[in-house]
Amino acid sequence: MYAVIRTGGKQYKVAPEDVLQIEKIEGAAGDAVQFPDVLMIAGEGEPTVGAPLIAGAAVSAEVVEQGRGPKVIIFKKRRRQNYRRKRGHRQDLTTVRILDILTDVKIAAPAADEAKRAKKAEAEVAAPAAEAEVKKPKAAKPAAEEGAEATPAAPKKPRAKKAE
Repeated sequence: MYAVIRTGGKQYKVAPEDVLQIEKIEGAAGDAVQFPDVLMIAGEGEPTVGAPLIAGAAVSAEVVEQGRGPKVIIFKKRRRQNYRRKRGHRQDLTTVRILDILTDVKIAAPAADEAKRAKKAEAEVAAPAAEAEVKKPKAAKPAAEEGAEATPAAPKKPRAKKAE
């Protein structure tokens, strides 16, 4: 059985007992983590594809170590311009071991996320009411008095002709 998960902006095909390096996630060596973004599960019978995620599916893993990737050199040069720039980069990586592919799991969201969602929902409910109070009907422009005539626009000046 294998699954396709999404983490760190990338997708990984994982199976139990796989060891892989992913973008850095929080946790010390030995900590258990769950990946709730499961895009596909296959291997036993017909594959299950999410739209975009499979509801109730998760992949459990264990953090093996926190480390850094190889150094990448970024060198820019523009010839004959005396322009050279050299930079290096090492990506923070986490090595994880996949323990199990879980289906029909209720994933508990952290309390902070729940609070953010509740606050956002309250703001969305309050926003239309606030907008209704703020919006006032536009005052109609005063109509021209019946006896007064509108002033005509000044005629345009003729353009000068080009000398040939």
